[in-house]
Amino acid sequence: MRTTTKKRILFLCGANSARSQMAEGLLRHYYGDRFEAFSAGAKASFVHPVAIRVMAELGIDISGQRSKSVAEFNGTEMDSVITLCAADPNAVCVTFFGRAGEELHWDIPDPAAVRGTEAEQLAAFRHARDAIKTRIDKLVSAEA
Repeated sequence: MRTTTKKRILFLCGANSARSQMAEGLLRHYYGDRFEAFSAGAKASFVHPVAIRVMAELGIDISGQRSKSVAEFNGTEMDSVITLCAADPNAVCVTFFGRAGEELHWDIPDPAAVRGTEAEQLAAFRHARDAIKTRIDKLVSAEA
């Protein structure tokens, strides 16, 4: 039974370490008065330290979030489920076995897959974070 009138949004990606964690943190930080944010992945792993770092640049602390498997949400009702998997045939995406009012897909490349210098990795995480923030802002403005 739902105990709030806030819209519930579940963000999904492969490992629930970067994209979905950043999305959960962004939605909660900027729009937590109107939305409940959740995230999960095909399997639980860890919250990526670079995701924590680039979110801290915006004053958002996601270090207390934990990685979760989508199985934790089986049978749960969500207003929206948003997958953040890249349009890559080798990408692992997730299936939600609950009830969703709407299902959306945002093609966001996995920044954790970027190999290179620290500066290149930070750039990839910032790019993903900013792309997710732009999509969230558009989603929220469409709800208004």
